[in-house]
Formats: sequence, structure tokens, C-alpha cells
Amino acid sequence: MTPSLESCPALVLNADYRPLSYLPLSLWSWQDAVKAVFLERVDILSEYDRTVHSPSFRMRLPSVIALRDYVSPARYPAFTRFNVFLRDSFRCQYCERRKPTPELTFDHVIPRSKGGHTTWENVVTSCGHCNTRKGSQLPSQCGMYPHRAPWRPQSAELQENGRGFPPNYLHDSWRDFLYWDAELEQG
Repeated sequence: MTPSLESCPALVLNADYRPLSYLPLSLWSWQDAVKAVFLERVDILSEYDRTVHSPSFRMRLPSVIALRDYVSPARYPAFTRFNVFLRDSFRCQYCERRKPTPELTFDHVIPRSKGGHTTWENVVTSCGHCNTRKGSQLPSQCGMYPHRAPWRPQSAELQENGRGFPPNYLHDSWRDFLYWDAELEQG
């Protein structure tokens, strides 16, 4: 059975052959990948068995592409709920349990009602149970201290954390580019 075009995204690597991002994984639609090939902005490193064609042209769809020009990542990531979860490895900083994203929220270590701000340095990942239990109390009032003090991460830290959370779907051609430092099997 021939895979649908929509099931053929291209893994996008920077010019240093590392993914632009791990979480979410840097993927382009087949259309964007083909366009980038024609504009000579990328090199094809691997292809699907699936082809696309016009009356005068035939091309195998790229499965892994690398940018020709290096894109410098931002030093600091955006302050978002997801990035807080990623910084904390999707783990409640109070009970230390890893939870699925829908079961997580964030907690102000110093509650907003007590002058705390919504910043990297005052927000941690929390499960709903711990967040409710802590309420609007200071850690010293309820005896609940975060496992790790909150901090502003660099983008590289989030990238490294993202490597630990593979996406639901990984094409075989992507594995060598995503886990290039994984221990190899010895035979």
C-alpha cells in the first residue's frame, strides 16, 4: 500500500545536521520540503519510496533534509506553559511524578496573591492535586517546596530535554539523525 502524501513529512535538520527542534520535532509538510529543494535551500539526505510527479518531472519525496544555511537558535526560549513543562521534564515539582500534559498545570512558587510574578524564576510544573493542595500559600506555610528551584533555561537545555520525549511517529530514515549519540548495538 502506498503511503498517503500527508504521512510523508520531512525531518528538517539545521546545517550542522541536528534537528531544528526536538519537541516539537522539526517537520515540514511534503509540499514545503519539495519547494525548499527546488529553491535550493536544502539538501536531501534521505527519501521515501513515495514519488510525486508532473507531466515533465518525477521526484521521490524527501524524508530527511538539511538546511544549507545555518539557523542560529534563540539563546532563550519563549516563556510558555509547554516550555515550562519541558524544562521540568513533564514532572510535578512537588510530588515528582511524571504526568501526561493534560494532567499538568503550573504553579506560582510565590503566589500572585502574595506578590509573585509569572516568570521563569517563579513558575514550576505541578499536577492538579499538588497545585490544589498548595493553593495560594507560600512554600513555608504549607511545607511544599519544589524539587528544583525554577530557573530561566537556555534553548539548548530545552532541546536536550526534548530528546527524551520521542514523538508518536518516527520514520526509520529519521533515527540516525535524531539519536546520533545513542549507544550502538554490538554484534
